[in-house]
Amino acid sequence: MSPARKSAPRLRHPVRAEPAVPAGDPARFGNREQSWLAFNQRVLDQARHPANPLLERVKFLAIASSNLDEFFEIRVAGLRQQADSETAPLSLDGLTPREQLRRVRGAVGAMVAAQHRCWQEELVPSLAAERIVFRPTHQLDAAELAWVHRHFREQVQPVLTPLAVDQAHPFPLLGNKTLSLLVLLRQEEDPVAEPVLSIVPVPRSLPRILRLCPGEPGPERFLFLSEILKLCVGELFPGYRVLGAHAFRVTRNSDLYIDEEEAENLLKRIEDELRNLRRGAAVRLEVEHGVDAWALAELVRHLGLPEDAVYDQPAPLNFLRLMSLHDLVDRPDLKYPPFAAADCAALAGGRPVFDAVRERDLLLHHPYDSFTPVVTFVQEAARDPEVLAIKQTLYRTSGDSPIIEALIEASLAGKQVTALVELMARFDEANNIKWARELEEAGVHVVYGVVGHKTHCKSCLVVRREGGQIRRYAHLGTGNYNPRTARLYTDLSLLTARENLTAEVAQLFNSLTGLGRAPEFHHLLVAPFNLHARILELIAAETAHARAGRPGRIIAKMNKLVDPHAIEALYAASQAGVQIDLIVRSTCCLVPGVKGLSENIRLRNLVGRFLEHARIFVFGQGGSAVVYAGSADWMPRNFFRRVEAVFPVEDPALRQRILDEILAAELRDSADAAVLQPDGTYVPISPVEGAESFQAQRHFMGLAQARTAAGVP
Repeated sequence: MSPARKSAPRLRHPVRAEPAVPAGDPARFGNREQSWLAFNQRVLDQARHPANPLLERVKFLAIASSNLDEFFEIRVAGLRQQADSETAPLSLDGLTPREQLRRVRGAVGAMVAAQHRCWQEELVPSLAAERIVFRPTHQLDAAELAWVHRHFREQVQPVLTPLAVDQAHPFPLLGNKTLSLLVLLRQEEDPVAEPVLSIVPVPRSLPRILRLCPGEPGPERFLFLSEILKLCVGELFPGYRVLGAHAFRVTRNSDLYIDEEEAENLLKRIEDELRNLRRGAAVRLEVEHGVDAWALAELVRHLGLPEDAVYDQPAPLNFLRLMSLHDLVDRPDLKYPPFAAADCAALAGGRPVFDAVRERDLLLHHPYDSFTPVVTFVQEAARDPEVLAIKQTLYRTSGDSPIIEALIEASLAGKQVTALVELMARFDEANNIKWARELEEAGVHVVYGVVGHKTHCKSCLVVRREGGQIRRYAHLGTGNYNPRTARLYTDLSLLTARENLTAEVAQLFNSLTGLGRAPEFHHLLVAPFNLHARILELIAAETAHARAGRPGRIIAKMNKLVDPHAIEALYAASQAGVQIDLIVRSTCCLVPGVKGLSENIRLRNLVGRFLEHARIFVFGQGGSAVVYAGSADWMPRNFFRRVEAVFPVEDPALRQRILDEILAAELRDSADAAVLQPDGTYVPISPVEGAESFQAQRHFMGLAQARTAAGVP
């Protein structure tokens, strides 16, 4: 429980016996899907924000498009499955799956229209003003047209395979999110013949954005591959006249369905499922404006889609393809200034990680602090003759992971190495299968997790012999062991040799690899064992303080807040007078600021240069505050269906750094932050009159560099 505190005057918000929104009322919760869409609107807003560098705005548009793809692949796919079931539960806010799908349809339609307005009315003119021009094919001059046709014949046509759609040719299998062309044709020698259909799938190997006439002087000119295809597709059909050609994409259900209890070989089953993903049920069809009604009806019929799953929209489809523009255009003045993560001063001069961590805990705030010490921790362990064993969880990692290489090196050197690989890390299943096989071939003991639970915790344990005794060292984090995303995501890393923590990390690994069913943890909060109960206890402790007239305080930062029990506990705390600040990046089903229910809860999110990914939980204030960080969001899946680890930050200086440096800055942000309103919308925060706008992420970059210069770990 939270430490006791001295009495203090009663707060201005006493307990209310009758909350404005009574228990059991669906209005106590926001809708999960609408909340996610509101978050993605925040991402899209960054594409429109003139303070962001122009090419970064283009990237934000691409990210918003990619996010929407995943939303359909997972969330909308799930709603459609629920809608087909007579026993599907209502959402937290009391909606049926079909009602949610209707709302999603309206919100997504508006969002897609906003994306196209952003592109056509804001980004295209701004790019043109910087001599970066996107040329529609109808504006190409003779020389440009000649280049396009030559490029098509030499680089594009050889890899295309047109597929007829008629009685003699079955409807082709279209991959998830694959760009295709729907072509309506008629024989040239028979002008009254019935039109026929053909589909031209476009291989992913072809770049979706092309530099037009490269090497020529003047503005940089670009055009979309889909525009080239529509212009030149007639060359694929000699003897036919093209009546219409329109790009389209099919989004499919991309969740894996595996009964682990029945899967004798989980690795093989997941490989089979990955091959089946391209045959997942279609959940969305995007097609360009102007497609022939009969051709569209045939496409929809073959895909088996309902009318509300068809999105007729302007070209181009799939703004994710714009992500490549950032690398194609060498204009540093239109991008974020380069940022080099700060080195850890405690490891200056090549000081061994074990020496530094034995002296005191190290806290790293990524990406402002370099991820290199985490990699070095594993690499030194692999090469240190005194290290006996390494145990590591792997949820996501990079394609050229130095951590994987270090684990292989350690195993080949004769150390006992155990890697707990989560095969079902969504969208990274294929990568994880590849690494699992390579690790096994090197003699690493590879474990595939606990049946029925994804292993999502971020933990590494090193067992070392020191002077005839055994000592353990641990890394605990909020993010993945991925050096690439560690430069893009904000996360925390703790390197520690504290026996109370490392002993429980060892117990955690034994529970994952052995047969222990009910381990006890007194310092770590571990799902599915004690995390949920302890979070509720910690909230309840603050509630009790407030009811007794003492100040109650909660600060919680996470990616998603969905668990109804945690939300109800926060409501009770608010009604007792606990002051609560929440920083939630995306989905949130809590409704803040409702009189009599949640008036003491303020909820904001931050969308900026880096993806906010850290989870930090603070209960209490001042010297009595307890501070936790870890891998878990407050969702039923994280509490009950995943293995998660949340760890206490026990070093007083590091605890104060999280409170006074990290969280205080994020709660002060007036540049990248927005506040969630009771109606589910976000309102940007304006700086106090007369004050300059404060941007937490920029502030952290400056602090990290200053910390390195001052030699502070």
